[in-house]
Amino acid sequence: MHSAAAADAAQDRDILALLQSGAVEPAFQLTLGRYQDKVYRLCCALLRDPSAAEDAAQESLVRIWKAIGSYDGRASLSTWIYAITRNRCLTAIERRRELASLSDDAVAAEAEAMAESHGAADDEPLEGSALLRELVDGLPERYRRTLTLFYYHDRSVSEVARMLAMPEGTVKTNLSRARAALAEQLRRRGLSDPRHWLETSP
Repeated sequence: MHSAAAADAAQDRDILALLQSGAVEPAFQLTLGRYQDKVYRLCCALLRDPSAAEDAAQESLVRIWKAIGSYDGRASLSTWIYAITRNRCLTAIERRRELASLSDDAVAAEAEAMAESHGAADDEPLEGSALLRELVDGLPERYRRTLTLFYYHDRSVSEVARMLAMPEGTVKTNLSRARAALAEQLRRRGLSDPRHWLETSP
């Protein structure tokens, strides 16, 4: 992970040089081009809602713009950006929970929609990709986030570790356990050889 952090620092040296010279606007434009997609992917993995992820990504980028002039370099730029984005997503998750708790009707409606969704899934076999997505969504949160970033957003183990603020060893463990859980779910559904679902390994 230290080598990955060093690579990030080398990659962002041009941004740091601009910040040190007081050229905040050009530094932010470079940052935007380099990290905008990664910020959105992290928001998607954490929030599981493209619309909410887009809002959170925009809010994160605004916060990054406002704070980048005072970035002190104690953490790598990528780590700093991911920390801002995680905090924005956690705030959005907490706000969503608070809003849901205000209305018993909203909670009941959500439960009913989930029940209908599961009922439809039981009635009609899902296509392969839809089935796998459903199984991924049913994983424990820590496994789902890790697996989503690694497979669906094609992030490396080291980058997933930085995005989620966890050691690389934990990322690998989460991926291994997620794959095992998915393989077991596929086995229970009568898919005797799940290896074609899980061809990539960390």
